[in-house]
Amino acid sequence: MSREALRKLLHRKGLSWTRPTYTLAKGNPDEQKQFEKQMDLIKKNLITKETEDAVLLYIDETHIRSYHVLRSTWSEVGRQKQVPTFGHHAHVSLFGAVNIHDGETVLHQTTAANAATFLDFLRMLKERYPDRLMVLVLDNARIHHAKMVKEFLREEGQCFHFLYLPPYSPQLNPIERLWKWLKDTVIANVFHKDRNDIIQAITRFVHYIHERPEEVLQRLGCAG
Repeated sequence: MSREALRKLLHRKGLSWTRPTYTLAKGNPDEQKQFEKQMDLIKKNLITKETEDAVLLYIDETHIRSYHVLRSTWSEVGRQKQVPTFGHHAHVSLFGAVNIHDGETVLHQTTAANAATFLDFLRMLKERYPDRLMVLVLDNARIHHAKMVKEFLREEGQCFHFLYLPPYSPQLNPIERLWKWLKDTVIANVFHKDRNDIIQAITRFVHYIHERPEEVLQRLGCAG
């Protein structure tokens, strides 16, 4: 059989040529299922009745590096695409929050992701959603449990309620798909000459998604 005939046969068998992806093997399936049930109850009582008193946000932080990723792309035969490098590794840290009810996003750029900059992000959320209870779904990163964060929450307890994801469960946080979209748009097959160049690219992406909340929900798998 020819290669093309084999390809068609495999497609008919429901197979496709795809690149494997990493998955965290340490996650506890029982804890993940229990968390999903808990979130279903919260969504039924909070999101579907979205009031002016509370808002549910999935939050996380990421790093955008100038050398992050090269991916396959179309190019002329014998002329491999060349991505220039400048010999340094500029980066931007980014905190983000997304509302899976309406697709609204809040993004905060900073030079590093640590407890102090995380507090800056929480204060930013408080300004965005004044006089509302913010239910924040987040992972168990060390900065989320830092002493200064706990002290801040004791003072601002009426504003925030943290829901921690089960360990090793990034697939339960929809904002991870926003980060993938961001990196596919900003840094795939591109090498930015400096940090300011990265910031400009991120800013263009942020403007794009702020004008298209419905597309955000589709990308997150939360539409409809």
